[in-house]
Amino acid sequence: MVFGIQSVIETLKSDQQIDKLYMEKGLSNPDIQNLAFQKRVTIQRVPVERLDRFTRKNHQGVVCLIAQVQYVKLSNVIADVFERGEQPFFLLLDRITDVRNFGAIARTAECTGIQCIVIPGRGAAAINSDAMKTSSGALNHISVCREPDLTETVKYLQQSGITVVACTEKSARDLYERTTDLTGPMAIIMGSEEDGISPELLKMVDTHVKIPLLGAVGSLNVSVATGVILYEAVRQRSAIG
Repeated sequence: MVFGIQSVIETLKSDQQIDKLYMEKGLSNPDIQNLAFQKRVTIQRVPVERLDRFTRKNHQGVVCLIAQVQYVKLSNVIADVFERGEQPFFLLLDRITDVRNFGAIARTAECTGIQCIVIPGRGAAAINSDAMKTSSGALNHISVCREPDLTETVKYLQQSGITVVACTEKSARDLYERTTDLTGPMAIIMGSEEDGISPELLKMVDTHVKIPLLGAVGSLNVSVATGVILYEAVRQRSAIG
């Protein structure tokens, strides 16, 4: 964690990657705002009480968190995957905010052969020590991309020949139907703990599926649901491999 105007400015000027940048509502600092724009770092406006929870010292209305992983460019990941002769198998997380959910998802993703996890620049869990611990070190072995706009990311994936599949309870297609195809170049989207995948993304995907629920509870924990669909994809891909 880095706090204070000058310290944050110097951090933004450095090669360090910023995970989160918080600024007090109503505060204006052109240097920080311009540097954040150049580095494509989203400034999250928060009440001063939120900043006070980070530190009791004089933060001057600005706090940034240094990323514990090195974010990579999605275009580079796609190129590397195709150059290796592999089929893209990516995971997009739409506003997963719980750190432990994110860590558990990363662990499962690494175990199932996911080559890249894509998260939004805003509204995603911080990749901190708790996330690293919950992932059991998986975050050291899997690429993470942070994209400012997931709608543009979905378009880019589709233009790159990658099918985008949403896992949502709003779907009429059962995950285990014979016609459900999770083979080929693919990116699977999982939605937030609160309201699932955003309507904008659901309109854009190539197809969607739902996990059948046979009990009284209406939903699964998102990390559990991710494990279910990823291992069904592994099963299908193994069957044709």
